[in-house]
Amino acid sequence: MFVLCLKHSDSRKTTSFDELRLDINEELENDSFEKDEEAVNEKQRSVISHLLSQVRIGMDLTKITLPTFILESRSLLEMFADFLAYPDLWLAIADGHTEEERMIACLKWYLTSFRAGRNPVVAKKPYNPTLGEIFQSYYDMEYLFPQEGDNSTQDGPVPWAKERDVQVVAEQVSHHPPISAFYAENSLKKMSMNGHVWTKSKFLGLSIGVSLIGKAVISMLDYNEQYTITFPSCYGRSILTTPWMELGGKTQITSTNGFTADIEFHTKPFYGSKKHFVDAYVMAPGAESNRKPILCVKGEWNGVLEAQWTSYSGKADFTIDTNKLKPQPKRVRPLDQQDQQESRRLWRNVTYYLSKNDVSKAAKYKSSIEQKQRDEERERKNMNCQWKPKLFREVSTDWLYVNQLEDRIISCNN
Repeated sequence: MFVLCLKHSDSRKTTSFDELRLDINEELENDSFEKDEEAVNEKQRSVISHLLSQVRIGMDLTKITLPTFILESRSLLEMFADFLAYPDLWLAIADGHTEEERMIACLKWYLTSFRAGRNPVVAKKPYNPTLGEIFQSYYDMEYLFPQEGDNSTQDGPVPWAKERDVQVVAEQVSHHPPISAFYAENSLKKMSMNGHVWTKSKFLGLSIGVSLIGKAVISMLDYNEQYTITFPSCYGRSILTTPWMELGGKTQITSTNGFTADIEFHTKPFYGSKKHFVDAYVMAPGAESNRKPILCVKGEWNGVLEAQWTSYSGKADFTIDTNKLKPQPKRVRPLDQQDQQESRRLWRNVTYYLSKNDVSKAAKYKSSIEQKQRDEERERKNMNCQWKPKLFREVSTDWLYVNQLEDRIISCNN
């Protein structure tokens, strides 16, 4: 997946990597969202050209080793937490007094959720998670609930977080195919989200397309409602000059209350300069043949979105300006408190040397992580031992978090 490019700077003097325990976490959170364009230099262009000469259009890139300099300084697992980077918008779904209001709130959150983690100006690729890799974080919601939810959640996905916080955990549950599972919850609002994504990359000439195969289900426990969402594809364009990213494809939000939203992310046309355009149409419950949109939303998913009601209902049209939204920082434990398989600790050396523009050493550490994964896979095969995820279980075609909020609430009530 081609996504937000992060740069790092470190003004502190250090004598060993172990002394950088907090630096990576601090820099990842303090980095500004908007970035300047980065053009591919001649040496990098030569490497990419050589790589492209060995692939054909439509070829699956899953097993292709890409050059280190196109890597973004974080794991793909961390990106799933960015879907909640505007946590107040996600929590606002539970504030809707009617089924219609909750669907509109869900659409608002969905359309803005891509901006926080995907900078369209520069396209880079996150680290491919290793099997069993885990990312844990939370969004501190004290500013919304200053007098509530101060208890810790020992049995939650992030035990060191508070009940009021939005907690997020992700795990790489499969290597072939590469499947990432993720889960988020908030105890005060009694809502959760469980999802999984299988990434599939294809070479498209001077572009790379990444399909996000999977879904996420948001559960509103107080209303006994569920909202199922799907994801657009990502495209890395102009990979030989200044790579940039866009989203494309049709997605949908379907609710058990009968409301649906049909969404389409439009890729840039061959002629014309319009980029990042999206439109969405919300339909109320009713016979399929008679269903007409009650709300239309059009605009740029990383800019301004205009929402209009399609018939007079006394409701005011509204605007969503993503430029005015400020992503909340993810809260992650210091590296020395993380387990060996947690993303930032696992990739810490790669991240550090990428931040220093030392591509050679970054590639060395990246290669050692990948070799370790191959060795472990070979050992399991020799021992006829099947690997089992730690935090998720496979149920039919879904991956479910093992200790969901709903199950814990039921257990406490019994």
